[in-house]
Order: sequence, then C-alpha cells, then structure tokens
Amino acid sequence: MSTPDEVLKGLYDETLVGNAPRVLELTEEGLAIGMEPQTLLFDALIPSLEEVGARFERGDFFVPEMLIAGKAMAGAMERLRPLLAETGVETIGKFLMGTVKGDVHDIGKNLVNIMLEGAGFEVIDLGVQVAPEKFVSAIEEHTPDIVGFSAFLTTTMPMFKANINALEKAGLREKVVVMVGGAPVTQEYADAVGADGYAADASATVKKAKDLLQQRRAKVLA
Repeated sequence: MSTPDEVLKGLYDETLVGNAPRVLELTEEGLAIGMEPQTLLFDALIPSLEEVGARFERGDFFVPEMLIAGKAMAGAMERLRPLLAETGVETIGKFLMGTVKGDVHDIGKNLVNIMLEGAGFEVIDLGVQVAPEKFVSAIEEHTPDIVGFSAFLTTTMPMFKANINALEKAGLREKVVVMVGGAPVTQEYADAVGADGYAADASATVKKAKDLLQQRRAKVLA
C-alpha cells in the first residue's frame, strides 16, 4: 500500500501525463487508506490541472495534453463527486454551460467543465445545440451564478446575442453573469454582444469565472 504522500505525488504526476487508469487506481488507494476525498482533490488533482493550464499557457502543452489530463481528472471526479457531496464541500458557485444552437462542438466545453469542477464550481452542462429557450428554462430551474455560452463556428457566434436577448426578455439578464468562449471568439466580440466575460482557454475561464463571481458578490454586498 502507498503512503498518503505517495498517493498525492502519484495522483499529481499521473494526472499531469493523463494516465487515467492509474489516476483512478491511486484515487481508490487513497480512499482505501482513509484519505479524505477533498485532500485528494485539493492537494493533488487540482494542483496538477493548474500545472497543466500553466504549461498550456507557456506553450509546453497543447490541446491534446490538456484533454488527456482533463479526462484523467474526470475519471477521479466521478469517484469523488458523491463523496465530496456527502462531506458537504462548499462549492464556490454554480456554472451553467452549453454549446449554442446550431453547434455540436463540445471538446473545449467539456474541458472547461472539468477545470471548473476541479476548481470547486458545481457545473450543469446542457450539452450541445442548446436553444435560447432551453438556457432560459435551465436558468429558472437551477439559478446559476454564471452562464457560459460556447461556440466553435463563426456562423453560430451570433447565437450569443440571441441568447442574451432571450435572457433580457425573460427578466434574467441581471441575475446571472454571462461568459462566452470558443475558438473563433474574441474579447471584442464578447464586448459587442454584451457578455460579462470572455476567456481564451480552459484555465483562463476558471480564473475569469472566479473574478467575475467575486465582483458580483462584492456588488451585492455593497
């Protein structure tokens, strides 16, 4: 049996290289020797994904490496999620996510979801081809803090505006932070459609989401 330190080091290293079977094995090992699920998450899995993000930003890692590491972490999260819920780990906020109508790309979105979950967000993923009215009803049902619209095609980017208009019509626009992203999206475009935030990649999304949430909560308290 490994020691807790060996489990944490192994989880960190194996997540970094995206060895999903080994990450799951080590997660089980850690739990078997009585380690807390939040220890595995906050002391190994999240730091490893943050390192993946940092390497991506430096250009040492590319999308495939990020995806493989994200997948490895997702496997561990499947196992830990129910346990974390039992221990009542405080989520930092609720994030509703979907790829816009007309668009079926979800690799980037899924990666962002894993990073957000790892960072402590509760993520509700509506999948792909999400129509404005579906976003509206999901916001009413789940009352998220942040809503994310993802688009991979220039032809589907105008749905951002359609979605924001739908939120305004439903009287929900002031109740949520709107973030947009996807390969062709730029900060200028995000500003033009009236989104609150934009991020270029998964690790930047997590940082931005945390910042926007803090600003929003500070405003509410002010």
